[in-house]
Amino acid sequence: MGSPIGLSPPWACFYREIEALFKDDPEIHIVYDEQGYEIKLYVDNPSKADALEKLLPAVKNFGNVTLYITVIPADTETNDGLSLFEAAFAGNPAFKYVAQSPKIAAKYVIFANKVVQYFNDSLSDAHGVCSTLYQDIARDVFGDDCGVYFCTDLEEKSTGAPLGEWP
Repeated sequence: MGSPIGLSPPWACFYREIEALFKDDPEIHIVYDEQGYEIKLYVDNPSKADALEKLLPAVKNFGNVTLYITVIPADTETNDGLSLFEAAFAGNPAFKYVAQSPKIAAKYVIFANKVVQYFNDSLSDAHGVCSTLYQDIARDVFGDDCGVYFCTDLEEKSTGAPLGEWP
């Protein structure tokens, strides 16, 4: 007989989403403290640490459990808007570029055109594998109210566009 299916709580699934989004970034190291309900992101780049501290929620509630998200070290440098996302994802292969539409006040963070698979033992997949896009993970991690749209690059290999220009 096979082993019984094990399920993780939703805060563990949220950790795996953050890990999937940043695991290939050499400047970010993620530690999950399951007993303390805390995710710590150790960031080597001060401007990236500052951006992530401003973008990620400090706390995320899952019913009666509060998950704390801490960025270490944080810099006091002030950034806002798309430059935060650009700093947070600099050097991360999941990220392509940021853009702003010249005709409407819409801001976009464009991710690599790649299906992301990571272990997720939620009930949505009996095999424990989650297949999604970076844009969907970012939308879940950063939330819909951060003022930007998360998208996937249409081309597999793109040179990207500098901040502020529309491709």
